Amino acid sequence: MKLKKIIAAMSALFVILSAQAQEMFNEVSYSPEQTVFKLNAPSSAKKVLLRIYDEGTGSKPIEILKLRQAGVNIWSKTVKQNLAGKFYTFDIGKGETPGTFAKAVGVNGRRGAILNMESTNPYGWQNDHHLKVRNFANLVIYELHYRDFSIDPSSGLVHKGKFLALSEMKATDYLRRLGVNAVHVLPSFDFQSVDETKLNIPQYNWGYDPVNYNVPEGSYSTNPYDPATRIREFKKMVMALHRAGIRVILDVVYNHTFDLENSNFQRTFPDAYYRFTKDGKPSDGSGCGNETASEKTLMHEFMLESVKYWIKEYHIDGFRFDLMGVHDVATMNDIRKEVDAIDPTIFIYGEGWSAGKCAYPESKLAVKANLPEMPGIAAFSDDMRDALRGPYDDDHKGAFLAGIPGEEESLKFGIVGGIAHPQVDMSKVNYDKKPWALQPTQQISYVSCHDDMCLVDRLKASIPNITEDELIRLDELAQTAVLTSQGVPFMLSGEEMLRTKQGIHNSFNSPDSINHLDWNNLDKYPQVFDYYRDLIQLRKDHPAFRLGFADRVRASLVFLPVRPGFVGFVLKNHAGDDNWNNIYVLLNANKSPVKVSLPKANYTVVCNAGIIDQNGMEDFTDDHVIVTGQTGMILHD
Repeated sequence: MKLKKIIAAMSALFVILSAQAQEMFNEVSYSPEQTVFKLNAPSSAKKVLLRIYDEGTGSKPIEILKLRQAGVNIWSKTVKQNLAGKFYTFDIGKGETPGTFAKAVGVNGRRGAILNMESTNPYGWQNDHHLKVRNFANLVIYELHYRDFSIDPSSGLVHKGKFLALSEMKATDYLRRLGVNAVHVLPSFDFQSVDETKLNIPQYNWGYDPVNYNVPEGSYSTNPYDPATRIREFKKMVMALHRAGIRVILDVVYNHTFDLENSNFQRTFPDAYYRFTKDGKPSDGSGCGNETASEKTLMHEFMLESVKYWIKEYHIDGFRFDLMGVHDVATMNDIRKEVDAIDPTIFIYGEGWSAGKCAYPESKLAVKANLPEMPGIAAFSDDMRDALRGPYDDDHKGAFLAGIPGEEESLKFGIVGGIAHPQVDMSKVNYDKKPWALQPTQQISYVSCHDDMCLVDRLKASIPNITEDELIRLDELAQTAVLTSQGVPFMLSGEEMLRTKQGIHNSFNSPDSINHLDWNNLDKYPQVFDYYRDLIQLRKDHPAFRLGFADRVRASLVFLPVRPGFVGFVLKNHAGDDNWNNIYVLLNANKSPVKVSLPKANYTVVCNAGIIDQNGMEDFTDDHVIVTGQTGMILHD
């Protein structure tokens, strides 16, 4: 009874603290009768001003009001009139700002907007809901940038470069045909680097320069001047993807802001959201001139409330944390706890590293090595990525796909999902000398993503004089490894059509001519799309590739003897209740064929030489098989 009372008391305290945090960032509460403005700013501020505007940009304020102190670090003002359609800024003497938690803004996000959020809901929104997933290993994640995906005339999409492009039937049908069931959209919040008043001029950026974290980006809307449009169109996109059975994962960039001095954080509550070195200088673990301090109360609570807001207001199904290694472990676990209370099937993952040294102990940061302390959170496997295609810091150095020996053990580590496995020798793994995942679903399995060369370009850079046939074979081999691994598979948009960025590594602000998807490649390389589609379907149809738990992987996945440029494994005894008995996956990166010894049995080949047919391509009875050079083979008995 005593324990139950303690648990009940702790739960009650958690609810109270959560409610307090929510109120802390509820800066604008609108009703037709009145609007309540509330700002969390230092009590030491000499005055806090509220400016009301008719327009989202230009013009002079129609009213300037003083907020009164309503508690410790709380300033408030109630305006008893209908302010719908008006705009506002706060000012504590550091410059005008829409606050830290604006939910609607005018063009370029410099002024907050006052509106009834329910008016932004498209028809049918009340029936939209999160798409649940029983096992995170069931996800197949497709990373895309709105503009990349839709801007080229060959896309056939009407709303080029806009949220609405992904609401078009042509887009959702394509994604469904490919087989992916989650899209990871690059930053979709309001960011700095694209001027929304000059959209007639081509502008490009990935969007990793946050300004307003809780408002969709205006340049992706059809009218950035209208605060409701960007919100409504983002919701239409989410709803369309959900109807197609596709989850929406938001790329969030809480680790830094566009700058420090002019940020909404600094203008609202100076120094409360950032880390500083011992000598008082801004810490730069983000590589962008500043880093936020998730361990500080305000930033901690801000992150929690922001994540919950995107879930509740926009029905987001998951989050990818940019440079998650800048944040502290406790904050990430608190986010997981808060999200679990809403829906435990919402997926959370991130980059398990920082871009520089943080002014906080690494032992407390959410880096990959500390992932065992974050059991509900996943991280990207650079071990697997670089084992396949070569190191991040040298575009011209190859690895397994280039036929270079020595990366087999690192690839094996990726195949099991970053967990401890008796057949993986951690002393030979490229970056990590001990397992960092408790469960395979804590690993994101991938070979390419947006902030790197795409796979085609990397293969061309690391393998001199590579032929087109070799390029296709090795591209397919790479994804065979990814999609038969026990982690959560992830792919960059366009890889299924042999996308190229013309050798550009960091294309964050490169023009459309570099970043666009050329949809004509689907006609040029139909066999590549077919292979990706069939490989994804193979994974979906066979639970052996999606065991989900470390003990099941260790019990069912057995590696064959390794040799240079070859890794093979078997998923044995109807693993995961699969209808196939023993499933063999054979990955041969050598140019020459490899003879692989097998127990003598009756075998059916379902994947060979760039073709997948689950009904069987060939039946044979033997004690070995020959795997063609630079290909993957899958068979079962």
